Amino acid sequence: MSVGLKEPRAGKAALQNPDSRKPVTRKASAQGRQPGSSIDVQRKKLLVPFVGPAFVLYTVLFIVPALGAVWISLHKWAGSGPMKFVGLDNYGRIFRDPLFLSSFGNTLLLLFVVGAAIFILAFAMTLVLRDMAGKKVVRNVIFFPHLINALVFGVLAGFIFNPGGMVNSLLAPLGVTDPPKWLAQDNIFPLIMVTLVCTTTGYFTTILMAGVDRIPPYYYEDCALAGATAFQRLRYVILPLTWDVFGTCAVLWTISSVKIFEIVWVFGGSSGAGVPPTQSWTAAVYTYVNAFSGQSTPAYGAATASAVLSLALISVLVVLLRRAMRRDAVEF
Repeated sequence: MSVGLKEPRAGKAALQNPDSRKPVTRKASAQGRQPGSSIDVQRKKLLVPFVGPAFVLYTVLFIVPALGAVWISLHKWAGSGPMKFVGLDNYGRIFRDPLFLSSFGNTLLLLFVVGAAIFILAFAMTLVLRDMAGKKVVRNVIFFPHLINALVFGVLAGFIFNPGGMVNSLLAPLGVTDPPKWLAQDNIFPLIMVTLVCTTTGYFTTILMAGVDRIPPYYYEDCALAGATAFQRLRYVILPLTWDVFGTCAVLWTISSVKIFEIVWVFGGSSGAGVPPTQSWTAAVYTYVNAFSGQSTPAYGAATASAVLSLALISVLVVLLRRAMRRDAVEF
């Protein structure tokens, strides 16, 4: 039987259906309240005592240090002694540094390539586990890697891929007498990307599963009665009603990916050099090396400039993500 279904109630039509079970949007409910109502007055009275302390704490712990970092980035400073004002010279210096450009490029690869792999796998696992018996146990198992520090995964990955590690030990019985040099400088960063996908997918799968599980069952019942295909149910029910969850996950990954440091430092250093090879550096590693390692006179000004650029990248991407994924929040 062919069914000319275009949008079941859980899609865009659900926001216009007069049925009592329809979802409503916060925007619509807010428009129904008159300005200057008692609710608005009470909110304004509670704004200072409840939001004020949090705003003061946020200012002291984040805004002030961020402004201080911007100020330091405009100076030439070795961490002690006088500071020499150099304006934007530190920014010009790091933009002329090929090592910074490659490190920044690696950070963008983690953000977009690894992020895309993580979300595709996480969403696929969410759909597979949605109706699976014992999914709570599976959810706990796949979430467990998030509880382990990234340093541990860096050390374990180093042991697994070193010349006498587990991977080469498994290849030996297969007749591979000359196993690949996994920890060669050109191979470390791809392995780091694979490791991040394996250790992070479970975390975002758990969040997406929570978003899918909150969808009321009657949406699926309506789709079944309307003869909706699996793709139509995915397009008009699951994706629209979990869009805000995807947005939250995208922001979380954006913030996390720009700050990745530990696993790169430990995994890259497992090759025996101590400092990771430059091919595997991220923006965070570049900042650390300039400030604390790799040179006799630390360049705190240049290091802080690279940190400020990372902060600017996070801020811009988060704003763009929020704008690109903005839509009325659906309550059901």
